[in-house]
Parts: sequence; C-alpha cells; structure tokens
Amino acid sequence: MQRSFTDQLNRKISINYPPKRIISLVPSQTELLFDLGLDAEVIGITKFCVHPDSKFKEKTKIGGTKKLNLDLIRSLKPDLIIGNKEENEKLQIEELMNEFPVWMSDIYDLEDAKKTISQIGELINREPEAAYLNHLIHAGFNDLQTLALQNNLSKRVAYLIWKKPYMFAGKDTFINHILALNGLSNVIKESRYPEMDLAALDLLKPELVFLSSEPYPFNEKHLEEVRAVLPEAKVMLVDGEMFSWYGSRLVKAVQYFFQLQKELY
Repeated sequence: MQRSFTDQLNRKISINYPPKRIISLVPSQTELLFDLGLDAEVIGITKFCVHPDSKFKEKTKIGGTKKLNLDLIRSLKPDLIIGNKEENEKLQIEELMNEFPVWMSDIYDLEDAKKTISQIGELINREPEAAYLNHLIHAGFNDLQTLALQNNLSKRVAYLIWKKPYMFAGKDTFINHILALNGLSNVIKESRYPEMDLAALDLLKPELVFLSSEPYPFNEKHLEEVRAVLPEAKVMLVDGEMFSWYGSRLVKAVQYFFQLQKELY
C-alpha cells in the first residue's frame, strides 16, 4: 500500500507502507527505530549508530553521517531513508532524494524531538510505542524542570563540543535547550556552534564548563587544560549522548540529569 507523509523540511514523500527496507542515517534515530520494535526492517546504518551494540554488529554500515557510501546505499535498495538536516550533508541527501523516499527531521528543542518520535512512529507503523516513549519523556523532563526550580538551580555554563579549534554549543541548538530545561544558562550567545578560545571564554565568567564525550572525545587529560585557563569554573566531563541524542535516548537521559542536577546544587 502506498502512503504519503510530509517530513520536517515540508517535503512530501510516498512510500510502500509499512516500509520493509529502511536505512537510517543518524545514530539517535537508529536507536529509536530499534526501541520502537524494528529489527529486520532496518537494513543499513552509519558507523556511528552504536546503540544497541547487538544491532550495530550485525547491520550493514553505509559510511558516516556526513560521508555516506551512496553506491552501497543504492545496492541495498531501500524503500525508506531517514535522515536529519543538521547531521547529514545537504548535497548527499539531495542526491538520494532523486532516487529514494527520504524523510528528514529538523530538531532544535524537546518539542521537536517528541514530534519526530511521533512522526517516525507513524512512518513505520509503531504509533502506540512512539506515544508511550513520548509519555515517559514528557513526564521525566517535567520532573527535571520542577526539581531545578525547587532547588533554585541557575548556573552559567559553557558546553564544549570540539577542540582545535575550541567550539561550543550556542543558541538555536538542541543542546542549548536541554541545558535550559535543567536550570542552566548558556554563556555562549552566538547561534549554532561558534569557535572561541579559552581566554575569551574566561571573560564570559561561566560557573560551569562541560566537556562533551562527543563529537570530540574529551577525557580526563583535557580537564586540566581548561582548568588552567578558567580556574574559577567547575570543569566537568559530560555524556554527549544525553545532551544531543533526540530519540529514545531521552528516556535514559532523564535519570542522568537527575544525578547531574544533584552534583550542581
């Protein structure tokens, strides 16, 4: 049966419903597909789609999120490709759109994430499962906001995503929204992912500096480098998946943020 859907770039696609040969181009959305109960239907994933581990090992890898192997994708003959505006390269996506049904998400905040879960659930005939995930996410993040207010959690933070050059999560990002939901105010006022050296960051007087585990794998040795320039700030390693994966990982993120908030009172 053919059905039409509109993606978050306001493009209409027509697919054989329900789809049986799906390629996912984004790790958080890949995890969502598996958590919604798909298995054999997912025939291709990226090399960064590491959750769950058992699925990662057995599925065909079609390259990285920004370096897709288009010939391999063609050989798999997908009846649906699911991607994301920010995480995938525009020219590669446009090439795939000429040949296959490609559904794209475009996500900036928690409401966008829940909308995406609902829409992907509809795409793959898993609407009840998607509704249940959204119920858990909605309830969990409401509790997190309440907790932050009750404890007067209001700290100035910088969130580092890259080194050489140092890059930060700024406004108009999903990470910025998640920080705000946890009572944290981003000192970076520029949009998207600006570059800034640590001396300039020190002038913004952040109380907290978060070093993310992804996309750059910050680790213990980087803590001292940042602390040397920002001695007044509390510098911490944080789990980037919890701040930036906008699928079913958000359910696990709730418990992570409860623990993180306790550390910050």
